[in-house]
Amino acid sequence: MTPAPRRGLDSIHPVALVLAAVVSVQFGGALAVTLLPLVGVVGSVTLRLVLAAAVLWAIARPRLRGRTRGDWATVGLFALTLTAMNLAFYGSLERLPIGVAVTIEFLGPLVLAAATSRRGRDVAAVGAALVGVLLISQALTVPLAELDLVGIALAAAAGACWAAYIILSGRTGARFEGLDGIAICMALGALAMAPFGIWTAGPDLLTTEVLVRGIGIALLSSAIPYSLELVALRRLAAGVFGVLLSLEPAVAALAGLVVLQQSLAPVQVVGMALVVAASVLVLGRRGSGAPGRPGRVN
Repeated sequence: MTPAPRRGLDSIHPVALVLAAVVSVQFGGALAVTLLPLVGVVGSVTLRLVLAAAVLWAIARPRLRGRTRGDWATVGLFALTLTAMNLAFYGSLERLPIGVAVTIEFLGPLVLAAATSRRGRDVAAVGAALVGVLLISQALTVPLAELDLVGIALAAAAGACWAAYIILSGRTGARFEGLDGIAICMALGALAMAPFGIWTAGPDLLTTEVLVRGIGIALLSSAIPYSLELVALRRLAAGVFGVLLSLEPAVAALAGLVVLQQSLAPVQVVGMALVVAASVLVLGRRGSGAPGRPGRVN
């Protein structure tokens, strides 16, 4: 019997879908940088979560009844982690080029993957990545007084939250079917942030320019990449997905150059290359699993 022809996204090669998702999420991050001067970190995160939650609820229509206390505790902790990750990452974008921030942040899932594997090669790869972070942060080439230690710390905190997010994403997925978990998570984060966003940004959140940029960020950083990855992962091995995801720091640097005119010094490019190479080794190991990104902000 001849198989039915694939239609829509299923007709596109899964590698192309993941690459498109990586480009989408990083250019969404670059767009977020342009929103920060208008409404600040708290306002930007609030707008991002509210709009992303609206999109996901329209798609998923999550079921709320019949949930146990354990379900709500898990998704609540998931929402707390997601919100903290967004705040830390957007805070780092105020201080660091996006390519630098994403590279430092990427240490989170990289260290998590290496820790769960316990293989000597993976530990060595993390060591190389740490050297790469020292280079891209310019910690070895710039006087300590000139380093933006707050920005570096915020990017590292976002990475730690990303690692926790990966763990909680799996636990939430085990308790909630389909997109229900991430949709509820986004809504809880949006509800928690709304008072602070309104307090800090006020009516600026409702201006046309801010809303247009916010919708663009919600689509580029969440709805589009998640949809593409969801289709791709049906036909793509976890190891291949991990290798493709490892390109995120390089794509972030490209987005920073194209959208924000941010350029990196040669030594920073070398540092980024070390992190990407380490990520390919660790996340590309077949069966190792790769960090998921339902609703992740970058």
